[in-house]
Amino acid sequence: QVQLVESGGGLVQPGGSLRLSCAASGSILNIYRMGWYRQAPGKQRETVATITRGRTTNYADSVKGRFSISGDNAKATVYLQMNSLEPEDTAVYYCNVQSSWPFNDYWGQGTQVNVSS
Repeated sequence: QVQLVESGGGLVQPGGSLRLSCAASGSILNIYRMGWYRQAPGKQRETVATITRGRTTNYADSVKGRFSISGDNAKATVYLQMNSLEPEDTAVYYCNVQSSWPFNDYWGQGTQVNVSS
């Protein structure tokens, strides 16, 4: 079973930057979308950013202009560059990869991001 492994989380001061990485432990064929999601304590999981096979990106309004998603379908890797971090960005961040044939929906184990002075 393929697993997604995330890295790059940690503690950063407001205004700082972090880069999250996510890589698959094996091959994933026919990837059609990759993304990052987050869940803060007491809140529902929300979409942060997604990127499709056609390189179309989509961002939550709260992160537009600050975060940037990129990925490599062939390597099943996805990245999230986070700049100008705010305390409200504190959450567990999860990566997700979806393939179309066969259909599979992979999730990482989550990486903690804390933004605090």
